[in-house]
Amino acid sequence: MKRVVLALFLLLVLSTAGCAGWTWSYAHRTGPLAVATDHVVPHGSTAHITHDLALAQIIPPGRISEFQFRLITRLTTTQGALHAAELHFPAGASVLDVLAILRHAPPVRHFLTIPEGRTARQIALLLGEAPLLTGPLPPLAEGAILPQTLAYERGTPRAQIAQRLETLMRQTLARVWAQRDPSIGLASPEQLLILASIVERETGVNAERPMVARVFLNRLGQNMKLQSDPTAIYDLSDGLGVLDHGVTHDELHRPGPHNTYVVDGLPEGPICSPGVAALGAVAHPAQGDMLYFVADGTGGHGFSHDLREHNQRVEALRTLKSAHAANPKTLAPAHP
Repeated sequence: MKRVVLALFLLLVLSTAGCAGWTWSYAHRTGPLAVATDHVVPHGSTAHITHDLALAQIIPPGRISEFQFRLITRLTTTQGALHAAELHFPAGASVLDVLAILRHAPPVRHFLTIPEGRTARQIALLLGEAPLLTGPLPPLAEGAILPQTLAYERGTPRAQIAQRLETLMRQTLARVWAQRDPSIGLASPEQLLILASIVERETGVNAERPMVARVFLNRLGQNMKLQSDPTAIYDLSDGLGVLDHGVTHDELHRPGPHNTYVVDGLPEGPICSPGVAALGAVAHPAQGDMLYFVADGTGGHGFSHDLREHNQRVEALRTLKSAHAANPKTLAPAHP
């Protein structure tokens, strides 16, 4: 009897050791995933997650393999719960690698860029077309979004992204306003935002923004109309900010609430979302008595102190455009 008990005990020990070695080998073996991939791990039980990973070839498929994975998950349960999220799995990840990712890896981050100078309608299109965001987008106030590249996780609500960017704009505008040069003569942060939106649409050259801001501030100080083409285009395009044709002289003088060829002073609201550089340019403009600027044909602008000098620059631009008509290589494209 003693010999039978001893034999059974030895058989149990050997079986346990063999099972442990088998499981240990399985846990460390290179996995079947051929190429690194981002995979959305579903919510559910360990069995459901295991089967999903097997179908995706992240762990070896098959009933025995799935049983082993669940067994190792249970044996290592003190290391944390499995998380449902979009996670990154490297090629050849072992079972232990996969479990570490399921328990501790951050979700995959995606990126979306809101460029400077986009209108609320354009930003709404960008957010609405982002395929990994979810849910409806609330109405966006013009100029309320701070342009930038932002990171987000799959499934993030569009409303949450909009709220995040609106908060950043409020904080940034408050900081810029608090640090402004008080001599600029603007009465509120809202006025600074409005003028910055015009500066943003007038030039994409960073070095020019403080000079453009100075021209408009000088005009405001002399009760001159700002006469900014983008303000007229904003009204003509119903807030889209772009036209399918070159703006005409008659269109520039068509009445509208933002058209600074018609309204005195600043328009009733912003015409786009300005970036930090444009906000800073208005808060700290260049010095000088410039009142005019016009494209110089090279992507930048020429600035003038009086109408005579300005008209000379306009005539030079016309001459350059005429030369361009004869030889297209002579004129560089201006910033839109």
